[in-house]
Amino acid sequence: MKYVCELCGYIYDEATSPLELGLPEGTKFEDLPDDWVCPLCGAGKDEFQPTK
Repeated sequence: MKYVCELCGYIYDEATSPLELGLPEGTKFEDLPDDWVCPLCGAGKDEFQPTK
């Protein structure tokens, strides 16, 4: 599954992003800590929407 930041367009791809961000492999978006922010613009998880 992929999630896009509506502010900057960053895509969190559950298949690849965890490793790129230093997170455990397979970290699902919903399992990210509540205080996790977009690595590009600092937006909160609530600014992300699921995408294809």
